[in-house]
Amino acid sequence: MFKRLVLACVATALLAGAAYAQTYPNKPIKLVVGYSAGGAVDIVARTVGQAMSASMGQPIVVENKPGAGTNIAVKSVIDAAPDGYTLMLAANALAANMALYQPAPFDAERDLALIAQVGRVPVVIAANPAVPYNTVAELIAAAKGKPDSIAFASPGNGATPHMAVELFAKAAGIALQHVPYRGGAQAITDTIGGQVPLVAVNALEALPHVKSGKLKVLAALSAKRTSIFPDTPTIAESGYPGFEASVWYGFVAPAATPKAVVDKLYAEVQKALATPEVQARMSGVGGEVTPGPATQFATLVRAERQRYEKLVRETGIKPD
Repeated sequence: MFKRLVLACVATALLAGAAYAQTYPNKPIKLVVGYSAGGAVDIVARTVGQAMSASMGQPIVVENKPGAGTNIAVKSVIDAAPDGYTLMLAANALAANMALYQPAPFDAERDLALIAQVGRVPVVIAANPAVPYNTVAELIAAAKGKPDSIAFASPGNGATPHMAVELFAKAAGIALQHVPYRGGAQAITDTIGGQVPLVAVNALEALPHVKSGKLKVLAALSAKRTSIFPDTPTIAESGYPGFEASVWYGFVAPAATPKAVVDKLYAEVQKALATPEVQARMSGVGGEVTPGPATQFATLVRAERQRYEKLVRETGIKPD
C-alpha cells in the first residue's frame, strides 16, 4: 500500500512538472552572473541568453552579482524559487570553491541542477615583450635554472588562471612565484609595466594587449589552438599531451527545479549553441561552444572538483 502511494505521488509530481513545462516560460527569466559586467562570463551570458530569449519568447535579463569569488551569486541561486525563472551562468569557480573554501560553501551536485555546458575559453600565459623567453620550453628551462625566481600575475588567489598555472607548473616540475591581484586588468597593467614578467588570464583579456604589442603569448592552456591566437602553441604541443586548463561555462538552476523544465532549458541551450551568432561570438572571444549530452556538465563539474581538491591539498592554495 505504501509503495503504491509513493509511486502515485511520484507520478503526480512528474505530471505536474510536465504540465508546468508546457506553459514555461510565461515571464522574464533572470540569469545571474557572479562577475562584473563586461568580462568574459558576462559576454557569454548575454550572447547565449539573447539567443535563448529569441527562441523561448521571453526576455532573459542578466543580473551581475560579483563578490566572494562568486559564492554570493551561487548562494542566491540555491536559495531562489525552483521554478525555472532564476538561472546562473557559472564558471570554474563553481567547482573550485568547493575545494578552496572550508567548510565548503555549497555542494554543486546536491544544491543545484546542472543544466548544460556552454563552452570554453582558454587561459593563456602571456609575458612582457622584454622577457628573454618566447616559448614554454624556454620558460621551463629558465624556471628550472632558478626555482621560484620567475613570478606570474593572476586575477587573484584561487582564480581560474592561478589554478591553471599551478596545474601546469606541477606537470612541468617547476616552481613559479604567484603574485595575486584583484582582477585581471591590474595584473595585466603591471605585467605591461614590467613589475611582473608573466601574467595568466583568459584569452579574451589578453587579446587587445597582444594586438598592440604590449604583451606576447607563450602558450594557450587548452586542448587545441585558440582562434584568436592561431600561431600560439598549446601546452600539449609544447610537450605536455593531455594537459588542459580552460575557463568553462555552464547553466545551473536551483536543485528542486522540475525535471521537465530542466530538460526544456537543456534543449534551449543546445539550440542556442547551434546558432551562427553564438558560435561566431564564442570564436571571437577565443573560445568554442561545447554542445553535448545532458550528463556532460555534471560529469565536468565532478571531475574538476576532484582535480581542484587534489591541487589545493598539495599546494595549500587559499582564496583571497
